[in-house]
Amino acid sequence: MPPHISQDEINAILWKACDTFRGTVDPAEYKNYILVMLFVKYVSDVWWDHYDEYRQRYGENEDRIRRRLGRERFVIPDGADFYALYDQRNAPNLGEIINMALDAIEEANREKLDGVFRNIDFHSEAALGRPTERNERLRNLLGDFHDPRLDMRPSRINGLDIIGNAYEYLIGRFAAGAGKKAGEFYTPPEVSRLLAQLLDPQPGERICDPACGSGSLLIKCAEEVGSNDYALYGQESNGSTWALAMMNMFLHEVNQPRIEWCDTLKNPQLLEGDHLMRFNVVVANPPFSLDKWGAEAAGSDPYDRFHRGVPPRSKGDYAFITHMIETTYLEPSQDGRVAVITPHGVLFRGGAEGKIRRQLIEENLLDAVIGLGPNLFFGTGIPVAILVFKRNRLRAQDLARILETVRARATVDKYSHLADFEEIEENDFNLNIPRYVDTFEPEPPVDMAAVGREIADLKAQLAEVEDDVVECVLGLGPNLFYNSPMEACVVVCRMNKPPAQRGKILFINAINAIIRERAESRLTDKHQQKILDAYHDLADNEHFSRMVDIDEIAGNNYSLNIALYVRPEDANNNGPQKPLHEVIADWQRSSIALRASMDELFATLEEAGLDA
Repeated sequence: MPPHISQDEINAILWKACDTFRGTVDPAEYKNYILVMLFVKYVSDVWWDHYDEYRQRYGENEDRIRRRLGRERFVIPDGADFYALYDQRNAPNLGEIINMALDAIEEANREKLDGVFRNIDFHSEAALGRPTERNERLRNLLGDFHDPRLDMRPSRINGLDIIGNAYEYLIGRFAAGAGKKAGEFYTPPEVSRLLAQLLDPQPGERICDPACGSGSLLIKCAEEVGSNDYALYGQESNGSTWALAMMNMFLHEVNQPRIEWCDTLKNPQLLEGDHLMRFNVVVANPPFSLDKWGAEAAGSDPYDRFHRGVPPRSKGDYAFITHMIETTYLEPSQDGRVAVITPHGVLFRGGAEGKIRRQLIEENLLDAVIGLGPNLFFGTGIPVAILVFKRNRLRAQDLARILETVRARATVDKYSHLADFEEIEENDFNLNIPRYVDTFEPEPPVDMAAVGREIADLKAQLAEVEDDVVECVLGLGPNLFYNSPMEACVVVCRMNKPPAQRGKILFINAINAIIRERAESRLTDKHQQKILDAYHDLADNEHFSRMVDIDEIAGNNYSLNIALYVRPEDANNNGPQKPLHEVIADWQRSSIALRASMDELFATLEEAGLDA
C-alpha cells in the first residue's frame, strides 16, 4: 500500500490531472469530467477496500462477501469500477465505455444517484473532440487518476476528510478561473464558515440552502452542528451544478441529503403537501440582482411568498430574501433564522425594494447587517453584505470579532452600531451601513518636507531622459479595431535610444497601409513587413516614413500629429476617396457601438442604485 499522503499532495495531483483538458476544453466543461472521475475513483477505492476486508473475514466465501458488499453505501456493479475502466483505456470507444459504467453505477444506486450523471457525456464530440483526440484525453485522464498516490481507500486515509477537502479544493480552483460564472456554484470557504457560525445550527435542526450551488455552504453548516444529527435540504436550478452538489455531499459523508433540481423562485420543490417546507436555518448566496426571475407570476404565487410586495423584474435579490424568510419555522421555539449574502444595493435601493425592506424592519425580522469588503468572491470585486433575519476572505480574528459583536449586540466605535426603530425611521428605512457606522479614519499627517525632497529627486532622475524618450510614432488606418472606425496610433518609447536616434523621432504614416474587404480593414503581411522595414531601417520614405529632428517638433509646439511630418499620398485629395456607402457603414457601426456602451453604463448605474 502506498505511504500516507498529505492533503496538499493529493490536491496537487488532482489539479495536475486538469492538464489533460487545459487549452482544448472549456474549464466550465472539463471541471465536470474531473470531479465525476474523482467521485468514481473514490467509490471504487472504498468498494475494493471493503472487499479486501470481507475477504479476510469470510475467506473464499464469495456469496457472503457479495451479500455484505450489497449493503454498502454505494454498490459498484461488476465492470463499472474505476480499475475496470483503466484496463480498457485503449478501447476505441472509451467514452461510451465510461458512459455505460456511469449508467450502471447510477442504476445500482438509484435512490442516491438518480440523475447525477445525466448531464455528463464522456462520448461527446462537441466537448471532448473527435474520436482520436477524445480517446487520448480520456486515456490520459484515467492514467492521471491511476497514480498510486491517489489510493483513496479508507484503510489508508484513516477516516480523514481528505477526499471531501480535495473536492472542495478543485471546485474552488475551478471557480477562480470561471470569472462571473463562479458565483453560480461556489461560495468561498471563509465566508461559508462565517454564515454557518452566525446561524449556529444545532443538533436536530433542518438546514436549507435554496440556491445551493455545489453545496459548500450547506456542508459548512452541517460541520458546525458537531454531530450527524441534522437534515440538509437544498435547491439548485443548474443541472450540472446540482450534480456537483450531490457528489460533494456524498464525498463529505453527508447522509441522505435532499437536494432538488429546480428553479427555487418559479417552481420550488421542497414542499410538504401543498405548503412550502419550513426550516430552522436557511442560508444562501443567491445570484446577485437576478434578471427575469419570475416577477410576472409573483403576484399570484400559490405560496404567497411575496405578500410584502413584488421585487423589480430585473432585481431578484428580495425575491430570494422573502422566499427564505417564508420558509423558516414560525414557532419561536423552533428559532427560525436566515443569513443571506447580497450586493450593497439591497440596503438602500428604493421603489418596491424600499417598501419590502421597510416592512421587514417593521415586522422586527431584521437582526443584523454585516458589511464585508470587496474581492471576497470570484467573479465580482464589489463589496457585499450579510443580512441576518430571525423570527425570534476573512481572517480568524475577523471572524471572532464579528461573531463576538453580533452576539454581544454591541456598539463599537467605527465598527458596529445597535440601531433602534426610530433611528432607522429617521433615515427613511435606508440601511446603508455608513449612515449608522462612521468608519472614517483621518489621514496621517504628511511630512511635506520629505515629500518635497522626494519630488525633487524624481525630477532630477526624470530630467535625464524626459527630453528624448519617444522613438517612433506610427499611424494606422481606420476600422482595424472592432467597434471603432477611427484611425489609431502606436507610440514607441525607449529610455536609452541608440546614438544615431538621439534628438530625433521616427514618424511612420501607415494610414493607407490597409486593404478593405466588406467594409472592414485589415493589415496584410506585406503591410506589416513594410512598417517593420521602415522602423528598422530608419530611412526617409516619401509619404510613408521620416526621421524628424526634435527642433522641428518643437517648432510645431511639440505636436506629434503625424500628418505634420509625413503627408500621405492622398493628402492633397489626389487619391481615391472612400465611397459613400462605406462612410455610412462606418457611421452606423459607431452608432451601434455607442448605444452598446451607453446600455452597459446604464446597467452599471442601475446596479449601483443610481438613476441613469
